[in-house]
Amino acid sequence: MASSSSLGSSIPAPEAVQILVSSLADESPMVREASMASLKDISPLNPLLVLDCCSAVSRGGRRRFGNMAGVFQVMAFGVRALDKNDIDASYIGKLAKIATAEIISSKELNADWQRAAASLLVAIGSHLPDLMMEEIFLHLSGPSSALAAMIQILADFASADALQFAPRLKGVLSRVLPILGNVRDAQRPIFANAFKCWCQAVWQYNVDFPSNSLIDGDVMSFLNSAFELLLRVWAASRDLKVRVSSVEALGQMVGLITRTQLKTALPRLIPTILELCKKDQDIALIATSSLYNLLNVSLLSETGPPLLEFEELTVILSTLLPVICMDNDGKEHSDFSVGLKTYNEVQRCFLTVGSIYPEDLFSFLLNKCRLKEEPLTFGALCVLKHLLPRSSEAWHNKRPLLVDAVKSLLEEQSLGIRKALSELIVVMASHCYLVGPTAELFVEYLVRHCALSEQDRIDLESSQAKVGLICPTELRAICEKGLLLLTITIPEMEHVLWPFLLKMIIPRAYTGAVAMVCRCIAELCRYRSSFNNNMLDDCKDRSDIPNPEELFARLVVLLHNPLVREQRATQILTVLCYLAPMFPRNINLFWQDEIPKMKAYVSDPEDLKLDPSYQETWDDMIINFLAESLDVIQDTDWVISLGNAFTKQYALYTPDDEHSALLHRCLGILLQKVNDRAYVRGKIDWMYKQANITIPTNRLGLAKAIGLVAASHLDTVLDKLKNILDNVGQSIFQRFLSLFSESYRTEESDDVHAALALMYGYAARYAPSMVIEARIDALVGTNMLSKLLHVRHPTAKQAVITAIDLLGRAVINAAENGAPFPLKRRDQLLDYILTLMGRDESDDFADSSLELLRTQALALNACTTLVSVEPKLTIETRNRVMKATLGFFALPNDPIDVINPLIDNLITLLCAILLTSGEDGRSRAEQLLHILRQIDQYVSSHVDYQRRRGCLAVYEMLVKFRMLCVSGYCALGCRGSCTHSKQIDRTLHGNFSNLPSAFVSPSREALSLGDRVIMYLPRCADTDSEVRKLSAQILDQLFSISLSLPKPLGSSVGGDIELCYGALSSLEDVIAILRSDSSIDPSEVFNRIVNSVCILLTKDELVDTLHGCMPAICNRIKQSAEGAILAVIEFVTKRGAELSEANISRTAQSLLSAAGHVTEKQLRLEVLGAISSLSENTNEKVVFNEVLTAAARDIVTKDISRLRCGWSMQDAFHAFSQHIVLSVLFLEHLISVLNQTRVTKSDPGKGENSILLSETQLADEILQAAIFALTAFFRGGGKVGKRAVEQRYSSVLAALILQFGKCHGLANSGQHEPLRALLTAFQAFCECVGDLEMGKILARDSEQNEKEKWINLIGDLAGCISMKRPKEVENLCKIFTKSLNLQENFQREAAAAALSEFVCYSGFSSTLEEMVEVLCRHVSDESPTVRCLCLRGLVKIPSVHIYQHTTQVLGVILALLDDLDESVQLTAVSCLLMILETSPKDAVEPILLNLSVRLRNLQISMNVKMRADAFAAFGALSNYGIGAHKDAFLEQIHATLPRLILHLHDDDLAVRHACRNTLKRFAPLMEIEGLLALFDSHRINSDHRSAYEDFVRDFTRQFVQHLSSRVDTFMASTIQALNAPWPIIQANAIYVSSSILSLLDDPNILALYHAQVFGMLVGKMSRSADAVVRARSSLAFSLLLKSTNLISWRAARLDQADSARKGS
Repeated sequence: MASSSSLGSSIPAPEAVQILVSSLADESPMVREASMASLKDISPLNPLLVLDCCSAVSRGGRRRFGNMAGVFQVMAFGVRALDKNDIDASYIGKLAKIATAEIISSKELNADWQRAAASLLVAIGSHLPDLMMEEIFLHLSGPSSALAAMIQILADFASADALQFAPRLKGVLSRVLPILGNVRDAQRPIFANAFKCWCQAVWQYNVDFPSNSLIDGDVMSFLNSAFELLLRVWAASRDLKVRVSSVEALGQMVGLITRTQLKTALPRLIPTILELCKKDQDIALIATSSLYNLLNVSLLSETGPPLLEFEELTVILSTLLPVICMDNDGKEHSDFSVGLKTYNEVQRCFLTVGSIYPEDLFSFLLNKCRLKEEPLTFGALCVLKHLLPRSSEAWHNKRPLLVDAVKSLLEEQSLGIRKALSELIVVMASHCYLVGPTAELFVEYLVRHCALSEQDRIDLESSQAKVGLICPTELRAICEKGLLLLTITIPEMEHVLWPFLLKMIIPRAYTGAVAMVCRCIAELCRYRSSFNNNMLDDCKDRSDIPNPEELFARLVVLLHNPLVREQRATQILTVLCYLAPMFPRNINLFWQDEIPKMKAYVSDPEDLKLDPSYQETWDDMIINFLAESLDVIQDTDWVISLGNAFTKQYALYTPDDEHSALLHRCLGILLQKVNDRAYVRGKIDWMYKQANITIPTNRLGLAKAIGLVAASHLDTVLDKLKNILDNVGQSIFQRFLSLFSESYRTEESDDVHAALALMYGYAARYAPSMVIEARIDALVGTNMLSKLLHVRHPTAKQAVITAIDLLGRAVINAAENGAPFPLKRRDQLLDYILTLMGRDESDDFADSSLELLRTQALALNACTTLVSVEPKLTIETRNRVMKATLGFFALPNDPIDVINPLIDNLITLLCAILLTSGEDGRSRAEQLLHILRQIDQYVSSHVDYQRRRGCLAVYEMLVKFRMLCVSGYCALGCRGSCTHSKQIDRTLHGNFSNLPSAFVSPSREALSLGDRVIMYLPRCADTDSEVRKLSAQILDQLFSISLSLPKPLGSSVGGDIELCYGALSSLEDVIAILRSDSSIDPSEVFNRIVNSVCILLTKDELVDTLHGCMPAICNRIKQSAEGAILAVIEFVTKRGAELSEANISRTAQSLLSAAGHVTEKQLRLEVLGAISSLSENTNEKVVFNEVLTAAARDIVTKDISRLRCGWSMQDAFHAFSQHIVLSVLFLEHLISVLNQTRVTKSDPGKGENSILLSETQLADEILQAAIFALTAFFRGGGKVGKRAVEQRYSSVLAALILQFGKCHGLANSGQHEPLRALLTAFQAFCECVGDLEMGKILARDSEQNEKEKWINLIGDLAGCISMKRPKEVENLCKIFTKSLNLQENFQREAAAAALSEFVCYSGFSSTLEEMVEVLCRHVSDESPTVRCLCLRGLVKIPSVHIYQHTTQVLGVILALLDDLDESVQLTAVSCLLMILETSPKDAVEPILLNLSVRLRNLQISMNVKMRADAFAAFGALSNYGIGAHKDAFLEQIHATLPRLILHLHDDDLAVRHACRNTLKRFAPLMEIEGLLALFDSHRINSDHRSAYEDFVRDFTRQFVQHLSSRVDTFMASTIQALNAPWPIIQANAIYVSSSILSLLDDPNILALYHAQVFGMLVGKMSRSADAVVRARSSLAFSLLLKSTNLISWRAARLDQADSARKGS
C-alpha cells in the first residue's frame, strides 16, 4: 500500500485531469467525446479534483473556453458523485456562483451551455438545496434577462427532486411573487411552466407523504395571489403562448387553492380555458387536460357540494363537443396520438359531469342531437357511445328517449354523423336498446350503409361537407362490421334480424349490401338450425317478407359477378343452401350436390381472373343451374310464379347493368320450360319492351334469351321478330324525329337492326335442327336479312356478323344432327361479311381502331363458318376472301387480347378454305401452294410476330392437308377420323381406275419441296423459339405428306425408303424434344433437322434447294441466314457428289451473289465457308474459277480498299487457306515471317500496318503483304491452316512472347505502332488456335506500358497456355530457358515472366533440373525484375519435385530478404510465405532464427503489403518452432508479440488479417490456457474499435496474470511504438500500455514505467496533431487513474496556485 501511495503521489494526476478538461474544447468531436467519457469515469474516484479543474477553466467563461456546455456537464456529474462527507458548502457555493455567473452573463435563453449550467445547479440542489436556492434567490432581483433562467432552474429542480423542493415552496413563492408583476410577456411562459412544475411537485409530495401538509396559510396566500395574477392578467394576454402556459399552470393550481377562491375564479377561468379548446390540437390537449382538473376539483370535492350547477356546465359541454369533431378532422394531418389524447380528455370531462348530473347530461346530449348542427351532433353521438356502457343504470329509464333521438337522425347526410350513429346503434344493441319495429329500422340503416358504392362516395363528396376525413369506404366497413357483430355476438338480436334480413335482399338500393346480408342470414340459419326449424313459419307470419320466388329470382340474377367484393356469389350460394326448406321439397338434394361445385369454381378470384372467358362460363353455369332447378321442381304454378317474379325485377336493374342481361336469359330459360304460348308471347313482349337495345350487353342478353325461348317456341319467336322488323321506324314520334336528324334515324335503326340480327341468329342457333331449314331459307332467300345489313355503328356491325355466323353454325349443327342442307346465297353472305368488316370512310361514328379489330375478328370467324358449309367455295370467292383477309398477318401485336384471337380466326379461315376447295389431288396441292406462297412474305418477315403468325398458319394448313390426303376432310376441322369426314366418293366422281393417280392424290412434285424446304428450313434457326418449333413441325408435315404420296419416276427415294423413314423418325424425335424442353441448344436441334432433311430430299429437290439459297442467306434475320448457310454446307458435304458441273456453277454463283449482298462481316465469312465446303466436296476448279472471276471483276471495277463492308474476296482468301493445297503456301509464308522477321524500328509515316521487319529491311509493300498474310492465315479459320499452326505452336508462340519486351521498350520511347501490330497478329493467332481465354487476356491490358502490367500479362498468357495446352509446356520451357541468356533486359524479362509461370507445369525431370539451375543463376541478374521473376519461378516448382529443391530455394529467399530493392524484398517475403506451406522441417530449422530476425525487420516497413506478408510469414514459421528450436523461437514470438497486438488494428485490412492469423498460430506455442480462447473470440475478428479495445483489455489481463516476467520487455516495445510513424499504432500503443499498467501490481515495473507513460500521455494530449491519438490518450488517462494501484491520487486536489493560474 505504501508503494501504491507513493506511486499515486508521483504521477501528475491533477495535470492529467486538467488536460482532459482542456480537451473538452478540442476541435475534434472524437477527442471531445473521449475526454467527456474519461472525466465521467474518473469523477466518482475524485470528484473534487475534477471539479477543481473544471472550475479553473470555467473562470474565463465562454470567451476563453469553447465548450462550457461540456465543462458544466462534467461538473454536474462530479457534483452528483460527491459523498456527503466531501461536501463543502463554501466550495459548492463557489461552483454555484460560477454557474449562475455564466448564466446571467448572456441575454440568450435556453442555449446548450445554459442548460448544462442549469443541470449543474440542479445537481447542487440534490445535495444542498438551500444553498442552491439562495444562490438563485440572489439573482431574482437582478437583471430581467437572468430571471427566466433562474426560474427555469427552480422548475427543473422541482421536476427532478420533488420531495426536496416541495417543503421549500414557501420560500420560493415568497421571493417569486414580488417580481411576477414585472415579468415581460416573453418570459411569462417560463414562469407559468415553473408554477406548473412546482404544483406538480406538491401533488407528488402529498401522494408520498399524505399526512404532512405543506399548504399552510402563507403558502395558500401565495398561491392565491399567484393564481389571481395568472388568471386575471397572464391568461388574458394577447400572446397565445402566454395564455396556453398560464392555463396549463392554472390547471395544476386549482386543486391547491381554496374553494372560495376557486368558486370566485370559475366565471373567469372557464371562458379562458374554453377559448383555448377551440385552437389546434396541441393547445386543445392542454386546455382539455386543465379543464378536466378543474371539473374534477369543482364537482367531486369531498369538502363540499359541487361548485357548478348543470346549467353552468352547459357552456362547457357545448364547447367540448366540437373538440371531438376537431380531433376527427386532424387524424391525418397531425400526430394521431395527440388527437387521441385530446379525445380521451374530453370524454373524461363528460364522464366527470355525468357522474354528478347523469340525467341532466343525458337530456343535454339528446337536445344537441335534435339541433342537428353537425359538429354538436357528431360530438354528442360520440359521447353517448362512450358513456352508454358506463351509465347504463342511470340512463335505464331513458331508453325510449334515446331511441327517438337516434331515429330522428337517420336521414342525416353527414358522413361523420352517419359513422357516429352507426357505432352508437351497435352499442345500443349490445345493451338491449333495440326492440320491435324500431330495431328493424336501425338494422335497415346499417344495411343501407353497407350498400355504399364508389359512385356514392363521389356523389357524397361533391354534395356536402363531411365531418373529418370520413370516407364512404370507412363508413361501409364500420357498418358491415357492426351488422356482423349484431348477428354473431348479441343473441337478443336474433328475433329482430330474422326474418327481417330477407326483406333487405330485394330493394335495388341495397344491392351493394347483399353479400353482407347473405352472410348474416347464413350465420343466423346456422345458429337456428341447431335449435328449431320454424323458418317457414316465421316468414309466413309476416306479409312484408318477400316470397321464395322473389328471393330466388333476385339471388340468381345477383350471382352474375363472381369477383364483386365480399365474395357475393359465394355468400348467395351459401344462403341458398340454408334457405332450401323454403322452396319446393325436391330442390334440396339437387342444390346440395350442385351448389358446392359452383362455389368451388368461384372460390379463388385470382385464379378466376386468369381465364379471359370466366364471365361467360359463369353465366352459362348460372343458366344451367336455373334450368336444372326448374326441371327438378316440376311445379308449373311455381315456375309461372317465378316467371312473374323475374318480370317484376326488371325495375331493380338499370339497362346498362350487366345483371339486366342475365335477367333476360333467366327469363328466357324459364319460358323455354313453359308450355303456355299466350304466357310466353306476353313475356316476350314484356322482355323486349324492358330491354334497352342501344346497350350492347343488354342487346346480347336479350338475343340469347330469345334464342332460349326459340328452342321450344320457334314460331312464336319468329312472328315477334318479323313484327319488330316490319315496324322499324314506323312510330309517329320516330318518324317525326327522323325529319330533323339523320343521325337519330341511323342510330335508332342500327340498334334495332343489330338486336334483330342477334335475335334471328340465336333463334336459329337454339332452334330444333329438324325445322330450321325452311326458316333459314326464308330468311336468306327472301332478302329479309338484307334489311339488317345497312348498319354503320361498329357494335351493330358486330351484331349482324355474329348473326350470320350463328346462321352458318345452325346449318352445321343440322348436319351434325343428321339433317344436312346447303346454305343458299352463301357467297352473297360472304360478301356481306367482307363489306361489314371494312372501314367505311363516310361513317360518322367514332369508329375506334379497337372496335374495328373486334369487328374483323368476328368477321373472320363468320367467314370460316360460311366457308365450311355447302356448297363448295369457288376460286373467285376464294381469291376475294384471301385478298381481303391475308393483310391481317401484318397487324401490330397490340392490343394482344384482340389481335391474337383475330390471327387465330384468320388461320382457321385459311384452313377451312384449303379443306373445302379442289376436287382432286392436283387441285388441292395447287390450292395449298397458292396459299403458302401468299404467306411466304410473312414467314420471311423481319418482324418476329409476323413470322410466328405465318409459320403457325403454314403448319395448321399442312396438318389439315395431311389429314385431307389420308382420310378426307371435316368441315368442322376435326383431326383424324370423325363422323363429319368427307371421303372421296368414287361413285360420285366416276370411275377413277382409268385416271392417273395424280388426279386422285397429289404427286410429290406438285408440292415443290425444294422451294418449300429452303423457305422453312432457315426458320428452324430463327431467334424466336416458337418460330423454330413451328418450322420443324412444318418440315415434318411436308415430308410426312411427301412419303405418303406417289413417288416420281426415277426418284432416288424409292430405293432408300427405310433410310427416309428413319430420317423422318429422327425429325419427329427432335420435335418431341422441342415440345418438352425449350432450353435445349438451338444449334444442336438445327443440325439434327438439317441431317434429316438432307436424307429426305431427292436429287432434283436438293438442286432446287441449293439454287434458291440466295434469298434465304440474305434474310434480315441473322440466325436464319446462318441456318441457311449451315444447311447448304451440310447438303454439299453429304451429297455434293451428286451435283453436275452446271449445278455446281449455279450453286457457286448463288453463294457468291449472297456474299456480295451480305453486309454483316461474320455472315459473309460463313457464306465463304460454304463456298470452301462446296470446293472441297465437289469440283474445286469450277468453284475457284467462279471466285477468281468475281475477284477480278471487283478489282477492275471497285476500289477494294474503300468498300464499306470490306472486300468479300479477301475473306474468300481466308476461306481458301483451309484448303490442303493453298494451305501449304500460306504455311510456308507464315513460317518465313515468324523465323526471319524482327522489329527493330518503326517508320510512323509508312509503317502503320507493319508487324514484323526482317534483318534485310523488307520493302514496305512486302511488309504490308507479310502482315496481311500473317493476319489472314491466323484469321482464316480453316481446319488445315489451324493444324499447321498447331504443329508449330511452340515456335510461333515463343517468338510472339519474346517480342513483347522489345515492343514495349519501343512503346516507352513513343513508338506505339510496332506494339499494336504485334498485338493484332497475336490476337489473330489466338483466334486461329481457339485460345479465346488467351485472347481475352490480351484484350484486357495488353497495351499497358507499365512494366508490371505487361510482365503480369505474359505470366497470365503462360498460365493460360499451361492449362489449355500442357503438352506444349516442355518445348516452351526449353526455348525460354535459352532465351534468359539474351542481351536485352526486356527480352530476358519476358522470358523470365513466361518461365516463372511454366515451371509449375513442368513435370519433366531433366528439363526441370535445367530450369532450376538457370533460375538460381539469374536471381543475381542485374535487372530487379528478372530477380523477382526467377524467384517466383523457383517457388512454383511442382509439389512432387519441390522437396528436393526446398533447401536451395530457401537459401535464395534468405539472401534476397536483404536485397537493396524493396520490390525484390517484397517478392522474397511473398515467396517465403508460399514455400513454407510445403517445406520440410529439416530444410527450415537451420535458418529458422535468421528468417525470424529478417521478418521482424520487415514488419515495420512502410509498405503495407510488406508488413502484411511479413506478419503472415512469421506466423507460418510457427509450424517449425517446435522441438529443439522451440525456446529460441518462443523468444522471437515474445519479441514480436507487442507489434502483433498493436498492428491487430492497423489501418490496412490485410495487415489486420495477417496479425489475427499469426496470433492464432502462436497461441498453442505460448501454452497459456486463456489465450487460445481469446484468440478465437469474435472480438479479434471484428474491425470495430470498441471490439479491439475489449480484446486488448482481455489480453492484457491474461498477459499480466500468466506472463508477468515478460511485462518489462513488452512495455518497452510498446512504449517504443508510441513514436511509430502511424497515428493509429500510436493510439493502439497508448491504450495497450495503459491497460497493462492499470492491471499491474509489481511496484518495480510500475515505478519504472508508470510515470514515463503518464508523462508521454500528457505530451501526446498536448502536442499530437492526430485526433485519434489524443482521443486514446484521454481514455488511457481514465484507465490509469481508475487503477487500483493508484489510490492516493483520489485525495489529490488542484494546487490553488495552479488553479489561479489556469483561471487567469
